[in-house]
Amino acid sequence: MPKVTQAHLDARRQQIIDAARARFAAHGFARTSMPDLVEASGLSTGAIYRYFKSKDQIVVAICEQASNVLPAELTAESVRGFLEHVRAMAREHDHARLVAQIYAEAAVSPALADVVRQQLDDLRASVAALLPGRPAAEAERIAEAFVALCNGYTQQLAVRGDVDPGPFAAALTAIVES
Repeated sequence: MPKVTQAHLDARRQQIIDAARARFAAHGFARTSMPDLVEASGLSTGAIYRYFKSKDQIVVAICEQASNVLPAELTAESVRGFLEHVRAMAREHDHARLVAQIYAEAAVSPALADVVRQQLDDLRASVAALLPGRPAAEAERIAEAFVALCNGYTQQLAVRGDVDPGPFAAALTAIVES
């Protein structure tokens, strides 16, 4: 029997994650069963369970693939561009709906809450690092407000659909420049 390569195993795992990401964004976690993930991925039940013991593990894997796309500096233009990117991800990949689902699930899953909490901590630290010359406590307060407003914008996209980032960009810029 030929040996399965690591690249093949990685591709199958990613296939499951991609199918779950789309299904969760469209239908939510509660309305997505393992048979739904089997259908969406095109793989067998056994294949999915080879990589993930539960739906919760798939959700954690999705979160672990999140990337930080903060701009290199926090100018009015870069903040607007950042929010335009968030908006495009919501339109093109249902990312805002997926984030809403992840936050809701994190409220009842301690393991997922740990992952989300760490990501939020990392994001706040990244924002604070973009505020050179500010006392640490002030940079942390600004970062807290910045991340909260960004999350609010993402939630608005999830619920309202396509939302103009202009007012959010203006508020974020005001927070950074305060």
